[in-house]
Amino acid sequence: MFEKFTADARAVVRGAAQQAERTGSGTVGEPELLLALLDRAESPAATALGALGVRERRASVARALAEVRRRGGITAQDAAALAGLGIDVDEIVTRVERAHGAGALAAARPAGRRGRARRPFTAEAKAVLERALRIAVGRGERHLGDEHLLLALTARPGPAAAVLADHGVTYAEVLRVLEGGGRRRAS
Repeated sequence: MFEKFTADARAVVRGAAQQAERTGSGTVGEPELLLALLDRAESPAATALGALGVRERRASVARALAEVRRRGGITAQDAAALAGLGIDVDEIVTRVERAHGAGALAAARPAGRRGRARRPFTAEAKAVLERALRIAVGRGERHLGDEHLLLALTARPGPAAAVLADHGVTYAEVLRVLEGGGRRRAS
C-alpha cells in the first residue's frame, strides 16, 4: 500500500510516529495523523488547512486533541451528549487521575517500550489510511497524497473529525478548497 503514497503522504505518516513519540503515546492514532498534517508546510493538505484557517490555530487544535486523549478518546461532542444523560466525563476523568495519576486514560507507552521504538498504528488510524487510498482511487488518482489523508480524517466520525469540525472544518469544506472552490477564513 505504501508504494502508492506520495512523498508528502509518507512524510505525514513519519510525522505521526514522531508526534506519538513526543506525546508519549504508545500508538499512532488519528490525533497524531492530524498533528502531522498541521506540521506540513508546502503540500496540498497544508494549503487546504491554511485556506480554511486551521494552520494558524494549530495550538488550539493540539489542545483539543490533548483533551480527547486525556479523556481516553471521548470527544467534546461525546462528553456533551453524555452530560445530557447526567454523566460528567470531566469528573470521571478527574477521579480516575486522582486514583491512578495524570493521563491515566490516555494511551500510554506500553511497558518495555523506550526511546525510538516503533509505535503501532491504531485500528482507527489504519482505517484512515485505507479510506485515504479508497478516496484517491475513487477520484481516479494513481497516488495517495496528504490531501487524501486529510479527506479521510474528515470523512468519518472520530477524534480528528470532531476537533476539526469544532474548528469549522468538515469534509465538504476540505473537498471544496481542494477542488479550487475558493478560500474561506475559519473564525
